[in-house]
Amino acid sequence: MTVVYVDMVADLFHYGHVNFLRAAREQGDYLKVGIHSDEVVQGYKRSPILSMEERMGAVEGCRYVDEVIGNAPLSVTLEWLRQHKIDLVVHGDDFNEELKELCYKAPIEMGIFRTVSYTPGISTSEIIARCKAVETD
Repeated sequence: MTVVYVDMVADLFHYGHVNFLRAAREQGDYLKVGIHSDEVVQGYKRSPILSMEERMGAVEGCRYVDEVIGNAPLSVTLEWLRQHKIDLVVHGDDFNEELKELCYKAPIEMGIFRTVSYTPGISTSEIIARCKAVETD
């Protein structure tokens, strides 16, 4: 059995997230999803709108997900991989090289890192922008 791991913020869960999770699940037999804490997310992007618990609840409801892990670290270490018995790490291809190296150095070096296509036309930032535009109409 191949255990696949992804980590994400999953704020304002939308069909782009679902597409990502479907593509990741297709890479193996069991999908574990790590959800970053509010504090971790604030360290590299805007504060999440939904709490970690709310984001975890949304992801748990996705049929492609077998397990959700809260307080996922930003950097996937060898220790994390061993602790959670992870065989493959997957991320969207929308990541810049600097962050990819920072967050996924261990799985990259082990040859167990893959990317899947990002869903164009939808993102949490885009949804926030749409909400702001509606407010000003």
